[in-house]
Amino acid sequence: MKVGARPVAIWVLPLAILVAALAIIAVNFGGVASHLCGVEFDAYQYAHPRVWRDTRATSGFSVRILDVDDASVERFGSWPWPHGVLAKLAYDLKNAGASMVVFALPLDAADVTSPQRFAASLPPGPASDAARQALQNLASPDDTLASAMSGLPTVTGFTLGDRPGLRTLALKAPVKFEGNAAILSSVPQFSGAAQPLAKFESASAGVGALNLVTDADGKVRTMPLVLRLNDALVPSLEAEIMRVAAGAQSAEIRTADTGTPGINEETVIASVHAGNLDVPTHRNGAMEIYFSGPADSRHVSAAALDASQLANGSLKDAIVFLSPPDAMVQTPIGQQNIADVRAEAMENILLGEALRPVSSTPAILVFIAIAGIVIVLLFARAGTLWAGLMTVAAIAAAQSFTWYLFVNSHLLLDSLNPTIALAAVFMGGLAARSYEVASTRGVLRRSFSDALPAADFDRIARNPALLKLEGETRTVSCLSCGVRRYATLADSFADDPVSFTRMIGAAMRPLVDIAVRHGAMVDSVTGEGFTAYWNAPLDDTEHAIHACEAASRMTVALAEVNEQLSRERRGDGTAFEAIEIGIGISTGPAIAGGFGARGRTAYSITGDCTFLAKRIREVSAQYGPAIVVSDETRKSAERGYAFLEVDFTSIGAHDEPVKLYALLGNPLVRASPKFRALATFHDHIFQSMRTQQWEKARGLIEQCRQLSGASQKMYDLHMARIEYWEKNPPGAEWDGAFRTVLK
Repeated sequence: MKVGARPVAIWVLPLAILVAALAIIAVNFGGVASHLCGVEFDAYQYAHPRVWRDTRATSGFSVRILDVDDASVERFGSWPWPHGVLAKLAYDLKNAGASMVVFALPLDAADVTSPQRFAASLPPGPASDAARQALQNLASPDDTLASAMSGLPTVTGFTLGDRPGLRTLALKAPVKFEGNAAILSSVPQFSGAAQPLAKFESASAGVGALNLVTDADGKVRTMPLVLRLNDALVPSLEAEIMRVAAGAQSAEIRTADTGTPGINEETVIASVHAGNLDVPTHRNGAMEIYFSGPADSRHVSAAALDASQLANGSLKDAIVFLSPPDAMVQTPIGQQNIADVRAEAMENILLGEALRPVSSTPAILVFIAIAGIVIVLLFARAGTLWAGLMTVAAIAAAQSFTWYLFVNSHLLLDSLNPTIALAAVFMGGLAARSYEVASTRGVLRRSFSDALPAADFDRIARNPALLKLEGETRTVSCLSCGVRRYATLADSFADDPVSFTRMIGAAMRPLVDIAVRHGAMVDSVTGEGFTAYWNAPLDDTEHAIHACEAASRMTVALAEVNEQLSRERRGDGTAFEAIEIGIGISTGPAIAGGFGARGRTAYSITGDCTFLAKRIREVSAQYGPAIVVSDETRKSAERGYAFLEVDFTSIGAHDEPVKLYALLGNPLVRASPKFRALATFHDHIFQSMRTQQWEKARGLIEQCRQLSGASQKMYDLHMARIEYWEKNPPGAEWDGAFRTVLK
């Protein structure tokens, strides 16, 4: 098979590369896509790191790290320091004006230097009793530290892991979340926890998880704010610091909808909120840290604090971290102490400078798919040069846009995966151009270009799976449009078939175009009329509204056509009778599907609603207005249009009667006093007829006749029916419907 002079084989390789690239990115195969994102965002931070600045001016809190430097080791000994030393430093921090102390280290064991522990090690017997009693009476370092923690807001931590059987966590505040638990599936989960001693938990203002999460390459790029312990949400250390600093009762998970509505829409974790602080996160509840790198102003020597050598006010309103000095991790800007990483995360939170991850996979896939298809098409239609220019332009646009978002809005949007994917597609095209997409477009164009709107055609061409030819049941709105008195009109042009054909074409073309522009699939086009469907083959949640919009616009367009034809007829002296159309609209379930024959695929809609729309159109002339709809259509489109009940009759495929309504205008018409009065009259008319109060119905009809714009044909019809019923009483079990066609 060929398109033009190009064989199918030249399309295969670049298309295969494009599909493979989309699949790898969509499922993050082997972690390749996320790794490339990390590499790109690392490069951004190298090129444009965060500028360190004191957070107190913005948030009221500074962020500091209590350093275990050489002077501190000389003063207090090697790390880890006894709990008594930690207690003394906590008191010193309180006296220096600190607002909060964060013990970012495990406190899950009693102090090894405790006098009570030493007393227990003494040999038994009277010789040791006095010493044992004296040691027992000494203050416990654990109690001293717990007392120091109670003196100012303190946050301690627990470590989540796979250690079941430990005691229940005593959380200070639960993490609030309202929604489907499936949203939390990306949040890391653990089965056990090593928590601080109960006295430390009790004395702390906040207790959070110490866990860090590293990427596949071992780097720390994010800080978890929420985690799960046996399906229960627990806050991280940073989330608890944020909550305590904000004075909030709890941290709260907020969600957002992502993707394209109706296609790949989903709800994911978007941020963690506490008080006036709101931190954007990934779907796993982790914030993306914007690193500034080491900053001397962030660090305070523990020895200098203890010796009162710090400048006055240097720790005022500070959140002070105390962390093991030898705990190092890799970050995008190099190796850093965990205390620095935590401090950087807290600075991000207080400054509102955390990088904001964009749930961009669907957008990236759409961009790659569109750009890749365009590149492949350019290879086939315009040659390598244009395909190369398109590749360079798409990559440059993606890189420039994502860099702009990073620098100006701190947004992280992946452009490296699209860059590599599009470059790979181009390189594959140099070896062999692809043909599959063009072939798919050709098949669709041959089979459906005369039935589908351009927008639907393009969507199906990009994603053929949207066209379900195997058959399905859909709720559709069907519009049947036809020229009234068509046969009589044709007879009047028996001697001038050319003029008749031109006139009918001039009338029908704009009507069909209007239906297509309003999203319809047009079928069964003849000189007499056509049928159009909404919500098939593609979804249209407002199909009834769109059908009514198209019908309303058709009446306006026909008036314009009649005016033009009238001017032409006056010019040549020929009498002209205006063309009238009838439009019937019905909404209901139908079977939609396709079948093939002789190389073509036809798509059809079959159901009672299609028959009903045609029947409504056929009887619409007896009511006067051009547009008549079924009750289901009225219910679906009532908020957008004014509908007036005109009949209750049996015209469908079955014996069940249907209510018919004339479409009279937009919501302004519906709100007008004149329409409300007319609608009230009609309600009473039909109620009177259903209850067989013939004289009352006649009186109401006569009153309606006097209203301006009243349809005399419709009232003549109902007056004739009343006369018929008086002669042929319908009986006590009558449902109010008219079933005998008047001649």
